Amino acid sequence: MLPGLLFLLGLPLTLASTCAPLIPVTFDNTTIPRLLGHWIYIAGASRYPPHLEELRALKHAAFSFSPSSHEDELSVIEVMRLNETCLERNTSKVLVFWENSTLAHVDDQVFATAELIQSDEDLLILKHLNDDFPSLSLSARTPNVSKEQLEEFRSHLHCLGFTEEDIFMTSEKDACPLPWEKKAEGDPEPQLK
Repeated sequence: MLPGLLFLLGLPLTLASTCAPLIPVTFDNTTIPRLLGHWIYIAGASRYPPHLEELRALKHAAFSFSPSSHEDELSVIEVMRLNETCLERNTSKVLVFWENSTLAHVDDQVFATAELIQSDEDLLILKHLNDDFPSLSLSARTPNVSKEQLEEFRSHLHCLGFTEEDIFMTSEKDACPLPWEKKAEGDPEPQLK
């Protein structure tokens, strides 16, 4: 699914020429609790051809991490709109590799790895590990990110050589019904495939 996990902005030409390194989070006992809960996929960029196809089709995405029966594994529910179709998946998991601080998204179709990049606690910036193809995604706890948070992500993208045309952003107007939000009485059942 999405660069391996939905883990996923225009670039002004006036960004500073110095690039701060992408610093991966060193996993410890606070890592998993920080990841748990709901996330909205905001934007992503990739030079990896299979991910580019998905990014072009992706209109909106949300996902939720919850504990699983194994301490090195998270359960994942993903909800996304690909073109005009809402999809829900709850068959995937994320494996946590403590020794090299990486995450691996696993489902019946995909095995993809990523590093969690140090950033604001309400952001999930993932550097996807796809051979020599740079890929970066931004997710957040809410559909709206601050100007400063967006600039942090833009700066990382700029340093990886991405331009405005390379960035794929999602839109809240294309959101699908989310299974973790309570359904109000009288609302029709969501139509998910």
